[in-house]
Amino acid sequence: MLRPLYAVLLLVLAPVTHATPSLATVSERSGFVETGRYDEVIALCDAFAHQYPKAVRCHTFGTSPEGRPMKMLVASTSGALTPDLARKRGLPVVLVQGGIHAGEIDGKDAGFLALREVLEGKAASGALDKQVWLFVPVFNVDGHERFGAWNRPNQRGPKEMGWRTTAQNFNLNRDYLKADTPEMRAMLQLVQRWDPLVTVDLHATNGAQFEHDISIQVEPVHAGDAGLRQAGLALRTSVIGDLAAQGSLPLPYYPSFVVSDDPTSGFEDSVAPPRFSHGYFLLRNRIAMLVETHSWKEYPVRVKITRNTVMSVLEQVAAHGRDWLASAREADAAAAQLAGHPEPLTYAAAPAARTVDFRGYAYTRTRSDVSGALMTRYDETTPQLWKVPLKDDIRPALVVDAPGAGYLVPTAEASWVADVLKTHGVEYRLLGKPWQGDVAAFRATKSSFGSSPVEARQRLTVEGDWRQEARSVPAGTLFVPIAQAKSRLVMALLEPLAPDSLLAWGRFNNAFERKEYMEDYVAESVAREMLRDPAVKAEFERRLREDKAFSDDPAARLEFFYRRHPSWDERYRLYPVLRIDTNP
Repeated sequence: MLRPLYAVLLLVLAPVTHATPSLATVSERSGFVETGRYDEVIALCDAFAHQYPKAVRCHTFGTSPEGRPMKMLVASTSGALTPDLARKRGLPVVLVQGGIHAGEIDGKDAGFLALREVLEGKAASGALDKQVWLFVPVFNVDGHERFGAWNRPNQRGPKEMGWRTTAQNFNLNRDYLKADTPEMRAMLQLVQRWDPLVTVDLHATNGAQFEHDISIQVEPVHAGDAGLRQAGLALRTSVIGDLAAQGSLPLPYYPSFVVSDDPTSGFEDSVAPPRFSHGYFLLRNRIAMLVETHSWKEYPVRVKITRNTVMSVLEQVAAHGRDWLASAREADAAAAQLAGHPEPLTYAAAPAARTVDFRGYAYTRTRSDVSGALMTRYDETTPQLWKVPLKDDIRPALVVDAPGAGYLVPTAEASWVADVLKTHGVEYRLLGKPWQGDVAAFRATKSSFGSSPVEARQRLTVEGDWRQEARSVPAGTLFVPIAQAKSRLVMALLEPLAPDSLLAWGRFNNAFERKEYMEDYVAESVAREMLRDPAVKAEFERRLREDKAFSDDPAARLEFFYRRHPSWDERYRLYPVLRIDTNP
């Protein structure tokens, strides 16, 4: 396949580096044609710490399911190389991670290149005096070692690369909120210890062929704390400006067509749910950046652009990090006052689109004699300016009022829910004695189990409302207060309609399964007895007249009476978690 002219120019114009041999990656020594195996990450982590003992530490922050050490480098010339010192000195912490999808490995090689250049004083001069940089070269370490030449068929280079998912076939960038994997739990412990102000997640895209070489998405910009959105927007604007000045064609949205394989359908921006990195950290009142280099650019080009992105982030945080850190603290304080206020759980782009210029290639769409479908074929030798629709007016979609006091988790579920809350650093306490009072209970009017597994779980979708009831709960019930900095994270976990809630990921499925039944012949007898009640008889006959599906369904007709009988399970489709408006 012909190499795009843009890629060739960048390769020709890229500066030649002369690295200290022990700190040059396999990728750099190969001209960024190859990438090294994971043992190189382990060796480089130690080598950087050895060569720069006052500025770098090498840590193992977890162990993968296949027993590999998960490595992180801590870099700062401020002398603050521990979480306590970073907090004491008021230094912003930046977490840069590569290889969450280990086939998209640009971040590993770009990060090592950037780290060496900063430490050598060749770039971002003085930036590490004003921040602490945490660098995780490879998050998905087991997937990294599932090495192969065709692991990314829609990507140019490197020669061989790792695999998208973990050894247990989990996609780590779907695991932030549910935190099922040992890798994610280790990462979230790291996050708890260091509390990074900015997290940068380095990827390469899938998708169509076009001239744009990178997208930069940041939150909070459209969602999260209003004050922190200004910091997120400033970071995104500055990084995009820096990249454009260096010859890139950056985008502020992910360039995936609304209709697959159809360029005329254009693009739609969004706020990612918290299973994704850039949808998760806004719930912690922190900033996240999703970086996606274009997979069809040559690997040397992608590494160079990723390196430029990392440098820009470091420079921006050096210049503005203390102010942004103050904004994050203000966001923490504001989030602790969320009780009773409306909070969006999901966002969506408004229907109206605007037309934008997009740097694509000439293409044809013809019917394939192989698949029988319309197939798009791009001509990379012929750049073409597309005018396409873009929906980027993002607004709240599902909005729920936060509870006045918090949530009650029943004793039977308290242990495992507490483990999840602890993983995320959410505050909670156990009730030392029984409590009774007014609560809000959520009963599903409809519930639907996923027809196929997602990330080893059966997802659940429900419809329903919170309704006031009087209830008592025993000692050992878990109380999760809304008055805490992570209030948005609490709602994302415990609101049943939230897209990545514990309920949505199937953790409460048993509450929505029927486990007791009334035999039909018993229900028939019960029905005849209940029909003596004029109100019941009138309602039954109304349903027969007005609802043909009900009238034609013998089981539904019998269930009409069963639901009104004392034997009906009052806990069926009752979400086990309750809301309360006064502290217990």
